[in-house]
Amino acid sequence: MELPAADAGDPDFQISIPERGTIRAAERPVVVLTSNRTRDLHEALRRRCVYHWIDYPSAEREARIVMLRASSVAEVTARAVVAAVGKLRREPLSKAPGIAEAVDWAEAATLLNKGGVRWPDAFKRSIGVALKDEEDLAFISPRLDALIAEAAA
Repeated sequence: MELPAADAGDPDFQISIPERGTIRAAERPVVVLTSNRTRDLHEALRRRCVYHWIDYPSAEREARIVMLRASSVAEVTARAVVAAVGKLRREPLSKAPGIAEAVDWAEAATLLNKGGVRWPDAFKRSIGVALKDEEDLAFISPRLDALIAEAAA
């Protein structure tokens, strides 16, 4: 759901959401903005914000998140996906995979494997779930076999 731009001069602290109607705050609200850095925030907005970076979770925690969100994924698969995603995040990609992509990649590889695609081919064939940019796929492609082999080891 995308929220319309709020009027900074609105003293009623209300916002209209097409799917929900108008919501009014009883008191001055605290607003938390999140960003996946796909769009720049305007400088006027940034001046009024407190910046806080939240890093990716540890590999152990991310594997637990993958297993919680994708219950059909085996622990060994979750750990391999998290290891591969960690390696991808260290590459100069346009869009590094986030936790959601790790969950989706683990699910996709598991589904392919259950459908008869053997490991590590299931892992490799589902890379498009983790990398969603043509240039990123082309950049990683020559090293994908090695990256997957290392992650699965």
